[in-house]
Amino acid sequence: MATNTIDAALVQKMFLAGAKNLESKKEWINDLNVFPVPDGDTGTNMTLTIMSAAKEVSAIANPNMENLSKAISSGSLRGARGNSGVILSQLLRGFTKEMKGVSEITVETLALATSRATETAYKAVMKPKEGTILTVAKGISDKAAEIASQTDDIEEAMRIIIEHAEYVLSKTPDMLPVLKEAGVVDSGGQGLVVVLKGMYDALTGKVTDFSITESKPSTEQTVPGSGKGAAVENVDIKFGYCTEFIIMLDKEFDEKTEADFKAFLTSIGDSIVCVALDDIVKVHVHTNHPGQAFEKALEYGQLTKMKVDNMREEHNQKVVAQSELQAAAAKQAMEKNSEAEQKKAEPAKDFGFITIAPGSGIAEIFKGLGVDEVIEGGQTMNPSTEDILNAADKINAKTIYVLPNNSNIILAANQAASIVEDKELIVIPTKTVPQGITAMINFETTRSAKDNGDAMTDSLSTVKSGQLTYAVRDTSIDGKEIKKDNYLGLGDKGLAAVGTDMDETLLEMIESMMSDEAELISVYYGADIEEAAAEAVVSKIEEKFPDVDVELQFGGQPVYYYIVSVE
Repeated sequence: MATNTIDAALVQKMFLAGAKNLESKKEWINDLNVFPVPDGDTGTNMTLTIMSAAKEVSAIANPNMENLSKAISSGSLRGARGNSGVILSQLLRGFTKEMKGVSEITVETLALATSRATETAYKAVMKPKEGTILTVAKGISDKAAEIASQTDDIEEAMRIIIEHAEYVLSKTPDMLPVLKEAGVVDSGGQGLVVVLKGMYDALTGKVTDFSITESKPSTEQTVPGSGKGAAVENVDIKFGYCTEFIIMLDKEFDEKTEADFKAFLTSIGDSIVCVALDDIVKVHVHTNHPGQAFEKALEYGQLTKMKVDNMREEHNQKVVAQSELQAAAAKQAMEKNSEAEQKKAEPAKDFGFITIAPGSGIAEIFKGLGVDEVIEGGQTMNPSTEDILNAADKINAKTIYVLPNNSNIILAANQAASIVEDKELIVIPTKTVPQGITAMINFETTRSAKDNGDAMTDSLSTVKSGQLTYAVRDTSIDGKEIKKDNYLGLGDKGLAAVGTDMDETLLEMIESMMSDEAELISVYYGADIEEAAAEAVVSKIEEKFPDVDVELQFGGQPVYYYIVSVE
């Protein structure tokens, strides 16, 4: 029997199934990384992006196309990580723009929505490259448009679209020689196909589990003097119900409204956290009357993710310890909110800075250069769009410069800049840590925001960067044979050196970066390198390049033994 339409309830299940399928195959997708270095992250980034939306989608009790579109678009945009995650979020954003205006999805709707998805994603990338996830997306929308005139059966249409998507994916190595040399298809395109297959399995009834589980860090602690799980005596709980929920706003929630709502919560409880983020408000309160908190919140919009725990019944030590940690987290959040409010009350400064740093030593260097907020991350852990927005929210400045220091974070930074409303975010397209440091050094307080942005961007061409790591598999890149565990020197333009000796490979990489104008070599050693070993290799660098100054600093970065700059 043909399936001609998909209603909102089935769309919800299909999206969750697609997200879960991607999550289950993320490591396989990570392994499709062209460079055989231990930081393959396409699968991880795409999974974190779609799961950010899936958590919101799964919380919708009565789905319709409008609230599903809002959850998918908002959740994926804010949770987007890495270039692949940002492109996936833009595909979902474009698709939902078309989806939210219908009550059911037909083959014709599918064609229009996939076309809009492809168009939106291509516009988000400054220089679209074929042989990537974008090419696969275009293949999907082209086939959807073609099949719309041939059948009304959406199940048949999706099967044909997925078959064509797999065909286009198989051709990506012919479009990007680096894929062919590495013997892999495009990892982002593969991730997109995996999502579609998961959705198709839900449509055909092959998948029936749509639960989304959120992994949380363990809060299990042992109280001194007690065994794990021991009962807690003399626990005096004034307000017995730990109440949490999210308001999906359908009315204005300005500063006065927020203050009034917090005042009401204070009148019925304590341990209050109330955080407004665009069109949602996250609420936590300890109270004896959860119903009153819900009733008041309903004045502002619909409620979701409602949770009430009776703390008086939680006599088990583990549960009590968790409650104490929640209360501490709530207090800490309140203190941070209070500090943020105090900062906002102060006159805004002209300029602020956000940067991403892969190690503690590099973070300290940036702080010493005047950076306000340092986000931990880098090639092995790309921060999300929301991470950057949250950092920007902490800075009371009219103009904030964002230094991604990684090519895989620039799109997420640009996305944050397009979302923020109360200040200007200027993204300096730094692709490496040395470029970020150079950009900060070239900032001058006497220049205008634009002139500084231009000067910082122009300065990036004055520094060459290199990173030393190791190979996780055998492959071939740029005609160079690579064996598992070989040391790899990666320069600004790709593979610069391969070898079996760490120091020799490092020296070869640096030599490829040198020019007659070079005056300074800066070496940042990573978390896995002892200071003595780093000092020894600096001596070798000084011996090989006697006319150039060499500086050594602790970077603390994982995965990369050394990060080097030549200026």
